[in-house]
Amino acid sequence: MGRRLRAVLLIPVLVALVFGGIRVKRSVDTWQDADDAVRVAELVQAANRYASDAINERDVAVIPLVAEKKESAAVVRARKITDADAKAFDAAVARMPQTSGLLRRVQLVREGEKQFTAVRANAFTSRMSGVQTEESYHTVQHPLMEISNELGFGSDNQASFGRTLYSVSLTQAAESLIRSIGTHLLVEDRDALAPGELETQLASFRSYAYLEKVGLQEYTGAATTEDIARLQQALTDAGARGKQQAAAAAAQAEAAGKTYTAPPAMEEMIAEIATGKPAAELAGQGITAESFFASSTLGFDAYRSVQVHLTDTALASAQDIADQARGDAITNAALVLASVLVAFLLATWVARTMVTGMRRLSASAIEIAGQRLPALIDQLSQADPGKVDTRVTLIAIDTTDEIGEVARAFDHVHREAVRLAAEQALLRGNINAIFTNLSRRSQSLIERQLAMITSLEDNETDPEQLENLFKLDHLATRVRRNGENLLVLGGERPAQQWDRPLPLVDVIRAASSEVEQYERIRLAGLPEAQVQGPAVTDLVHLLAELLENATAFSSPHSPVRVTGSRLPDGRIMVEIHDEGIGLEADDFAVINHKLANPPTVDVGIAQHMGLFVVGRLAERHGIRVQLRPSAEKSGTTCLVMLPETVAHRPPDAMPDSDTLALAMIKDVPTARGAGGAGPFGGPDSGDAFTDYEAWQDDPGRASPVQEAPAAMRPRRLARRSPGGRRRGRGEGR
Repeated sequence: MGRRLRAVLLIPVLVALVFGGIRVKRSVDTWQDADDAVRVAELVQAANRYASDAINERDVAVIPLVAEKKESAAVVRARKITDADAKAFDAAVARMPQTSGLLRRVQLVREGEKQFTAVRANAFTSRMSGVQTEESYHTVQHPLMEISNELGFGSDNQASFGRTLYSVSLTQAAESLIRSIGTHLLVEDRDALAPGELETQLASFRSYAYLEKVGLQEYTGAATTEDIARLQQALTDAGARGKQQAAAAAAQAEAAGKTYTAPPAMEEMIAEIATGKPAAELAGQGITAESFFASSTLGFDAYRSVQVHLTDTALASAQDIADQARGDAITNAALVLASVLVAFLLATWVARTMVTGMRRLSASAIEIAGQRLPALIDQLSQADPGKVDTRVTLIAIDTTDEIGEVARAFDHVHREAVRLAAEQALLRGNINAIFTNLSRRSQSLIERQLAMITSLEDNETDPEQLENLFKLDHLATRVRRNGENLLVLGGERPAQQWDRPLPLVDVIRAASSEVEQYERIRLAGLPEAQVQGPAVTDLVHLLAELLENATAFSSPHSPVRVTGSRLPDGRIMVEIHDEGIGLEADDFAVINHKLANPPTVDVGIAQHMGLFVVGRLAERHGIRVQLRPSAEKSGTTCLVMLPETVAHRPPDAMPDSDTLALAMIKDVPTARGAGGAGPFGGPDSGDAFTDYEAWQDDPGRASPVQEAPAAMRPRRLARRSPGGRRRGRGEGR
């Protein structure tokens, strides 16, 4: 059985590992990389064509725009070619791999294209001088040229390949600038130039002539021997064509009976133009705008032919690699598929005798892991689990082979998990008992202390001393509430409950009286409602914790506003607004989840005891509590929704304006939140709490919240007493 089990596991693993993990993945990765390289090469081709035609458009426009002061058919035709190149480039961008380097370079091209229309409109006009026009075209041409650095997949040295293409593109760009500025110098009216503009043009002309030499040196340092020979051959062919053009021009002039002066070599023409000689003097040496443009164009075309050859070579190389990788991937995949099929048939035959036992084991394990064990652990995790049967039912497999051993091992794991869960439940019960014991012991002492403080308040006439007694009274009340928190942690209810309904406003005032900074709390717009007696004590405790939190995490000089309204379905919504710094969106999500689903007692409770207590008390009475960002500039709003089982309208109560105003609202918008989610997550489903929140957030509607006048804010509030009665600090005076 051991050998058969190892064979069943080992054969598919080895087949998948050897063939799938090595050969197929490598071939597919190479295929993907080569396919990406093909799209990069297509992008570089389109970018270089776009860049070359853009600067050629500029050079063609020099004579018509400078000498003739109008756009000729040649200029319009050149611009159409550039626009077509731009569309082809956009199509290549849509297909390119979405790598960070390519995205960054394309973004630079887009930024240059934003200025391209203005450059065309202002080219060679008073708004943009000659050199400015010629250099402005580089806002598009230069980032297009830099895309060449991303090319080179499949070459021996990718960085060297990209450097070679970039250097020949740089040389071509320098040659284009020489052609443009030189032609400009030969056709423009120098008398109309601004002071110093001629010197600027000559300086730029000389600098780009030097840049062309730098580009050639860079190309020589990066290119291979074949690439260097190819460029030299292209320049030699350009020189031969130049001589043919000169001979044809001489013959044409002789036939027309004109005197023809042959232009010197390109280097000499550049040197003569750079001296700043007038165009008439240069024409005597055979250097005219036409002859210079034609000679420079030969060099421009030579550089462009090398550039096109490099991009075509890179594209062809990437396509060859992609085709080969695709074939390898298909072959390897077929081999792996056949091997896996054979292994599967063999494994099926070997494992046939093991199927029955394995199925029984699997079904039993799934039942234990998915149903029985989670249900038992969930029951043991309750605050009051009661009597729980922790006996473990063994898996019904009694064989002594490997499957039986696995079943017994799983039974052992099951038994240990149940034992640990029971021990944890016992530990939580002991901790709850400790919390309850500590709270009970301290409650009587705190009540005696409060009674003594009350007696001192009744007999004190000194205002300053009375104020100190009030502060001490509040401090003792907070200590009592902390003791009651221990009862909540222990799962206990207060020993004494309120025995009659109490107005909601009195409940909120009682909660305010337990807050240290109670004088900052402002009540406004509270509907007339009665709170059921059994819920009064817990609701006061819950609201006190929320009010304490609101005052503690906001400026001591800002008010904490408590407002309320009645929803159309009869429930009461109480809002607590503070002007603190607020919370992050993630913090709101975490806190609201804990409020809706109070966790079990653990170490984290010590960090968020008030949050845990509020969640437990709300869960006990079906109250819904949630925090959200304030509709104002800063702060937090806490929503407390009281069901009708907790708070209800008195039989003799008049209709409150908040309920009537809310009932008149139609088409309540979706509540704020990511993706239109309601306050408790998910889409708005018409829940009154969700609709109310959306209504309150709507900036176009007036909020019913209004701050109460100062005269309505009692300075001395009532506090809870353990006997179910209420006593004000000023009673009996």
